[in-house]
Amino acid sequence: MAPAHDDSTTSALAEADALTDAVLTWFGSHARDLPWRAAGCTAWGVLVSEIMLQQTPVVRVEPAWRAWIARWPRPVDLAEASTADVLRAWDRLGYPRRALRLQECARAIVDVHAGRVPDTEEALVALPGIGPYTAAAVVAFAYRRRSVVLDTNVRRVIARAVDGEALPTPTLTAGERRRADALTPRDDARSAAWAAASMELGALVCTARSPRCDACPVADLCRWRADGYPGDAHAHRRRTQPWTGTDRQARGRIMAELRAADHPVPEPELARVWPDHEQRARALDGLVDDGLVRREVAVVPDGDPTPPLVSLPR
Repeated sequence: MAPAHDDSTTSALAEADALTDAVLTWFGSHARDLPWRAAGCTAWGVLVSEIMLQQTPVVRVEPAWRAWIARWPRPVDLAEASTADVLRAWDRLGYPRRALRLQECARAIVDVHAGRVPDTEEALVALPGIGPYTAAAVVAFAYRRRSVVLDTNVRRVIARAVDGEALPTPTLTAGERRRADALTPRDDARSAAWAAASMELGALVCTARSPRCDACPVADLCRWRADGYPGDAHAHRRRTQPWTGTDRQARGRIMAELRAADHPVPEPELARVWPDHEQRARALDGLVDDGLVRREVAVVPDGDPTPPLVSLPR
Protein backbone atom coordinates (compact mmCIF):
# COMPACT_ATOMS: atom_id res chain seq x y z
CA MET A 1 0.00 0.00 0.00
CA ALA A 2 1.44 3.40 -0.98
CA PRO A 3 2.08 5.83 1.90
CA ALA A 4 -0.38 8.67 2.31
CA HIS A 5 0.79 12.22 1.57
CA ASP A 6 -0.69 15.50 2.72
CA ASP A 7 -1.22 18.32 0.25
CA SER A 8 2.11 20.02 1.01
CA THR A 9 4.06 16.79 0.50
CA THR A 10 2.25 16.09 -2.76
CA SER A 11 3.00 19.62 -3.94
CA ALA A 12 6.68 19.32 -3.03
CA LEU A 13 6.97 16.02 -4.90
CA ALA A 14 5.30 17.53 -7.96
CA GLU A 15 7.67 20.50 -7.90
CA ALA A 16 10.68 18.17 -7.60
CA ASP A 17 9.46 16.11 -10.56
CA ALA A 18 8.89 19.26 -12.62
CA LEU A 19 12.38 20.51 -11.80
CA THR A 20 14.12 17.25 -12.69
CA ASP A 21 12.04 16.83 -15.86
CA ALA A 22 12.95 20.32 -17.09
CA VAL A 23 16.67 19.88 -16.37
CA LEU A 24 16.79 16.45 -18.02
CA THR A 25 15.01 17.73 -21.12
CA TRP A 26 17.44 20.66 -21.35
CA PHE A 27 20.42 18.32 -20.91
CA GLY A 28 19.25 16.17 -23.80
CA SER A 29 19.88 19.11 -26.14
CA HIS A 30 22.76 20.93 -24.44
CA ALA A 31 25.10 18.30 -22.98
CA ARG A 32 28.72 18.79 -23.97
CA ASP A 33 30.37 16.00 -25.95
CA LEU A 34 33.06 15.04 -23.43
CA PRO A 35 35.19 11.91 -23.86
CA TRP A 36 34.53 10.56 -20.35
CA ARG A 37 30.79 10.63 -21.17
CA ALA A 38 31.20 8.45 -24.26
CA ALA A 39 29.44 5.09 -24.20
CA GLY A 40 32.72 3.17 -24.41
CA CYS A 41 34.49 5.01 -21.59
CA THR A 42 35.61 2.70 -18.81
CA ALA A 43 35.05 3.19 -15.10
CA TRP A 44 38.78 3.92 -14.85
CA GLY A 45 38.41 6.68 -17.43
CA VAL A 46 35.55 8.19 -15.43
CA LEU A 47 37.56 8.01 -12.21
CA VAL A 48 40.57 9.71 -13.82
CA SER A 49 38.34 12.49 -15.18
CA GLU A 50 36.83 13.14 -11.75
CA ILE A 51 40.25 13.46 -10.11
CA MET A 52 41.52 15.75 -12.87
CA LEU A 53 38.41 17.95 -12.82
CA GLN A 54 38.80 18.84 -9.14
CA GLN A 55 39.41 22.61 -9.17
CA THR A 56 40.49 22.48 -12.83
CA PRO A 57 38.36 23.59 -15.82
CA VAL A 58 37.24 21.16 -18.52
CA VAL A 59 39.18 22.99 -21.25
CA ARG A 60 42.47 22.16 -19.52
CA VAL A 61 41.47 18.67 -18.45
CA GLU A 62 40.26 17.25 -21.75
CA PRO A 63 43.61 17.11 -23.63
CA ALA A 64 45.41 15.91 -20.50
CA TRP A 65 42.78 13.21 -19.94
CA ARG A 66 43.06 11.96 -23.52
CA ALA A 67 46.86 11.73 -23.28
CA TRP A 68 46.67 10.07 -19.86
CA ILE A 69 44.17 7.39 -20.91
CA ALA A 70 46.11 6.68 -24.10
CA ARG A 71 49.25 6.13 -22.02
CA TRP A 72 47.71 4.41 -18.98
CA PRO A 73 44.35 2.94 -20.09
CA ARG A 74 44.03 0.64 -17.05
CA PRO A 75 44.79 0.99 -13.35
CA VAL A 76 47.60 -1.56 -13.66
CA ASP A 77 49.33 0.58 -16.28
CA LEU A 78 49.45 3.60 -13.98
CA ALA A 79 50.35 1.46 -10.98
CA GLU A 80 53.52 0.31 -12.73
CA ALA A 81 54.56 3.75 -14.02
CA SER A 82 57.43 5.76 -12.54
CA THR A 83 56.42 8.61 -10.26
CA ALA A 84 58.48 11.06 -12.31
CA ASP A 85 56.56 10.10 -15.48
CA VAL A 86 53.25 10.52 -13.63
CA LEU A 87 54.16 14.00 -12.39
CA ARG A 88 55.41 15.08 -15.81
CA ALA A 89 52.20 13.85 -17.44
CA TRP A 90 50.16 15.76 -14.86
CA ASP A 91 51.99 18.85 -16.14
CA ARG A 92 50.10 22.07 -15.27
CA LEU A 93 46.80 20.63 -14.07
CA GLY A 94 47.59 21.98 -10.60
CA TYR A 95 47.66 20.39 -7.15
CA PRO A 96 50.14 17.68 -8.20
CA ARG A 97 49.48 15.69 -5.04
CA ARG A 98 46.35 14.57 -6.87
CA ALA A 99 48.60 12.75 -9.34
CA LEU A 100 50.33 10.88 -6.52
CA ARG A 101 46.99 9.98 -4.92
CA LEU A 102 45.68 8.77 -8.27
CA GLN A 103 48.67 6.45 -8.65
CA GLU A 104 48.19 5.19 -5.09
CA CYS A 105 44.54 4.63 -5.94
CA ALA A 106 45.50 2.64 -9.06
CA ARG A 107 47.81 0.43 -6.99
CA ALA A 108 45.06 -0.21 -4.45
CA ILE A 109 42.61 -1.11 -7.23
CA VAL A 110 45.14 -3.61 -8.57
CA ASP A 111 46.05 -5.05 -5.17
CA VAL A 112 42.61 -5.15 -3.56
CA HIS A 113 40.15 -5.29 -6.46
CA ALA A 114 42.09 -7.27 -9.11
CA GLY A 115 42.39 -4.20 -11.32
CA ARG A 116 38.66 -3.40 -11.49
CA VAL A 117 37.32 -0.06 -10.26
CA PRO A 118 34.83 -0.82 -7.45
CA ASP A 119 31.15 -0.19 -8.14
CA THR A 120 29.96 0.80 -4.64
CA GLU A 121 30.46 4.05 -2.76
CA GLU A 122 31.67 2.17 0.31
CA ALA A 123 34.48 0.43 -1.58
CA LEU A 124 35.41 3.55 -3.51
CA VAL A 125 35.82 5.82 -0.47
CA ALA A 126 38.19 3.23 1.00
CA LEU A 127 40.63 3.91 -1.85
CA PRO A 128 43.42 6.50 -1.44
CA GLY A 129 42.37 10.02 -2.42
CA ILE A 130 38.70 9.18 -3.02
CA GLY A 131 36.14 11.20 -1.07
CA PRO A 132 32.33 10.98 -0.91
CA TYR A 133 31.75 13.18 -3.96
CA THR A 134 34.14 11.24 -6.22
CA ALA A 135 32.73 7.91 -5.04
CA ALA A 136 29.17 9.03 -5.77
CA ALA A 137 30.19 10.41 -9.17
CA VAL A 138 31.86 7.15 -10.24
CA VAL A 139 28.80 5.14 -9.19
CA ALA A 140 26.53 7.46 -11.18
CA PHE A 141 28.63 8.15 -14.28
CA ALA A 142 30.53 4.88 -14.67
CA TYR A 143 27.98 2.35 -13.41
CA ARG A 144 24.75 4.30 -14.00
CA ARG A 145 23.45 3.61 -10.50
CA ARG A 146 21.62 5.87 -8.11
CA SER A 147 23.81 8.08 -5.93
CA VAL A 148 23.56 11.62 -4.59
CA VAL A 149 26.21 13.57 -6.50
CA LEU A 150 26.93 16.95 -4.94
CA ASP A 151 29.67 19.06 -6.47
CA THR A 152 29.83 22.87 -6.40
CA ASN A 153 27.68 23.19 -9.52
CA VAL A 154 24.90 20.90 -8.29
CA ARG A 155 24.89 22.56 -4.88
CA ARG A 156 24.49 25.98 -6.52
CA VAL A 157 21.57 24.84 -8.70
CA ILE A 158 19.74 23.40 -5.70
CA ALA A 159 20.54 26.40 -3.48
CA ARG A 160 19.00 28.78 -6.00
CA ALA A 161 16.13 26.77 -7.39
CA VAL A 162 14.96 25.15 -4.13
CA ASP A 163 16.29 27.26 -1.25
CA GLY A 164 16.23 30.69 -2.87
CA GLU A 165 19.84 31.41 -1.94
CA ALA A 166 22.39 33.08 -4.18
CA LEU A 167 25.08 30.55 -3.30
CA PRO A 168 25.23 27.49 -1.03
CA THR A 169 26.95 27.55 2.34
CA PRO A 170 30.78 27.25 2.26
CA THR A 171 30.53 23.72 3.67
CA LEU A 172 28.04 21.01 2.82
CA THR A 173 25.27 20.63 5.42
CA ALA A 174 23.06 17.70 6.38
CA GLY A 175 20.02 19.69 5.26
CA GLU A 176 21.54 20.17 1.80
CA ARG A 177 22.19 16.46 1.50
CA ARG A 178 18.60 15.65 2.48
CA ARG A 179 17.21 18.05 -0.13
CA ALA A 180 19.55 16.68 -2.78
CA ASP A 181 18.51 13.14 -1.93
CA ALA A 182 14.83 14.12 -2.20
CA LEU A 183 15.47 15.63 -5.65
CA THR A 184 17.46 12.63 -6.92
CA PRO A 185 15.18 10.22 -8.81
CA ARG A 186 14.84 6.71 -7.39
CA ASP A 187 15.36 5.03 -10.74
CA ASP A 188 19.02 4.23 -11.46
CA ALA A 189 19.19 5.50 -15.04
CA ARG A 190 17.18 8.64 -14.34
CA SER A 191 19.24 9.32 -11.22
CA ALA A 192 22.52 9.09 -13.12
CA ALA A 193 21.14 11.38 -15.83
CA TRP A 194 20.01 13.91 -13.21
CA ALA A 195 23.49 13.94 -11.67
CA ALA A 196 25.09 14.80 -15.00
CA ALA A 197 22.36 17.22 -16.07
CA SER A 198 22.24 19.27 -12.87
CA MET A 199 26.04 19.49 -12.89
CA GLU A 200 26.02 20.66 -16.51
CA LEU A 201 23.34 23.25 -15.78
CA GLY A 202 25.47 24.71 -12.98
CA ALA A 203 28.59 24.74 -15.15
CA LEU A 204 27.05 26.32 -18.25
CA VAL A 205 23.99 28.35 -17.17
CA CYS A 206 23.57 28.67 -13.41
CA THR A 207 27.13 29.93 -12.95
CA ALA A 208 28.41 31.55 -9.78
CA ARG A 209 29.15 35.05 -11.07
CA SER A 210 27.08 35.58 -14.21
CA PRO A 211 24.08 33.22 -14.28
CA ARG A 212 22.26 33.12 -17.61
CA CYS A 213 18.74 33.10 -16.21
CA ASP A 214 17.28 33.89 -19.63
CA ALA A 215 18.57 30.53 -20.88
CA CYS A 216 17.69 28.50 -17.78
CA PRO A 217 15.16 25.67 -18.22
CA VAL A 218 13.94 26.05 -14.63
CA ALA A 219 13.74 29.85 -14.44
CA ASP A 220 9.99 29.67 -13.83
CA LEU A 221 10.54 27.23 -10.96
CA CYS A 222 13.50 29.03 -9.39
CA ARG A 223 12.86 30.40 -5.92
CA TRP A 224 15.92 32.67 -6.04
CA ARG A 225 14.56 34.36 -9.16
CA ALA A 226 11.04 34.57 -7.72
CA ASP A 227 12.42 36.25 -4.58
CA GLY A 228 14.18 38.96 -6.59
CA TYR A 229 17.73 37.54 -6.58
CA PRO A 230 18.71 38.17 -2.94
CA GLY A 231 22.43 38.58 -2.23
CA ASP A 232 24.83 36.00 -0.89
CA ALA A 233 23.88 35.50 2.76
CA HIS A 234 27.14 33.62 3.40
CA ALA A 235 29.55 36.09 1.80
CA HIS A 236 31.20 36.91 5.14
CA ARG A 237 32.17 33.25 5.57
CA ARG A 238 33.94 32.86 2.28
CA ARG A 239 37.68 33.19 1.99
CA THR A 240 39.47 34.30 -1.14
CA GLN A 241 42.78 32.60 -1.81
CA PRO A 242 45.52 34.84 -3.27
CA TRP A 243 47.98 33.39 -5.74
CA THR A 244 50.67 35.90 -6.68
CA GLY A 245 53.64 35.73 -4.33
CA THR A 246 52.31 32.79 -2.31
CA ASP A 247 54.04 29.56 -1.35
CA ARG A 248 51.63 27.82 -3.76
CA GLN A 249 52.99 29.86 -6.63
CA ALA A 250 56.55 29.15 -5.54
CA ARG A 251 55.79 25.42 -5.40
CA GLY A 252 54.30 25.59 -8.90
CA ARG A 253 57.38 27.32 -10.34
CA ILE A 254 59.71 24.77 -8.75
CA MET A 255 57.64 21.83 -10.02
CA ALA A 256 57.56 23.29 -13.54
CA GLU A 257 61.35 23.63 -13.52
CA LEU A 258 61.87 20.05 -12.37
CA ARG A 259 59.35 18.63 -14.86
CA ALA A 260 61.26 20.32 -17.68
CA ALA A 261 64.67 19.10 -16.50
CA ASP A 262 66.11 15.81 -17.74
CA HIS A 263 68.60 15.61 -14.88
CA PRO A 264 68.74 16.55 -11.16
CA VAL A 265 69.00 20.30 -10.60
CA PRO A 266 71.41 21.85 -8.06
CA GLU A 267 69.21 23.44 -5.42
CA PRO A 268 70.76 26.95 -5.73
CA GLU A 269 69.80 27.05 -9.43
CA LEU A 270 66.15 27.21 -8.42
CA ALA A 271 66.79 30.83 -7.47
CA ARG A 272 66.22 31.73 -11.11
CA VAL A 273 62.58 30.62 -10.86
CA TRP A 274 61.98 31.95 -7.32
CA PRO A 275 64.53 34.48 -5.98
CA ASP A 276 63.21 34.73 -2.39
CA HIS A 277 65.54 32.32 -0.58
CA GLU A 278 63.46 31.84 2.57
CA GLN A 279 60.21 31.26 0.72
CA ARG A 280 61.89 29.04 -1.86
CA ALA A 281 63.40 26.87 0.87
CA ARG A 282 60.03 26.61 2.63
CA ALA A 283 58.24 25.67 -0.58
CA LEU A 284 60.90 23.12 -1.49
CA ASP A 285 60.79 21.54 1.97
CA GLY A 286 57.03 21.21 1.62
CA LEU A 287 57.36 19.53 -1.76
CA VAL A 288 59.88 17.07 -0.35
CA ASP A 289 57.59 16.31 2.62
CA ASP A 290 54.67 15.72 0.22
CA GLY A 291 56.67 13.23 -1.82
CA LEU A 292 56.63 15.42 -4.92
CA VAL A 293 60.36 16.22 -4.98
CA ARG A 294 63.47 14.20 -4.19
CA ARG A 295 66.52 15.84 -2.60
CA GLU A 296 69.94 14.17 -2.84
CA VAL A 297 72.99 15.23 -0.88
CA ALA A 298 76.27 14.08 -2.38
CA VAL A 299 78.90 12.78 0.01
CA VAL A 300 82.32 14.22 -0.78
CA PRO A 301 85.16 12.60 1.24
CA ASP A 302 87.64 15.34 0.40
CA GLY A 303 86.98 18.89 -0.68
CA ASP A 304 84.09 21.27 -0.34
CA PRO A 305 80.56 19.79 -0.11
CA THR A 306 78.39 20.14 -3.21
CA PRO A 307 74.92 21.67 -3.03
CA PRO A 308 71.98 19.26 -2.81
CA LEU A 309 70.45 18.04 -6.04
CA VAL A 310 66.68 18.07 -6.45
CA SER A 311 64.55 16.14 -8.93
CA LEU A 312 61.19 14.49 -9.37
CA PRO A 313 60.81 11.17 -7.55
CA ARG A 314 61.89 8.13 -9.51
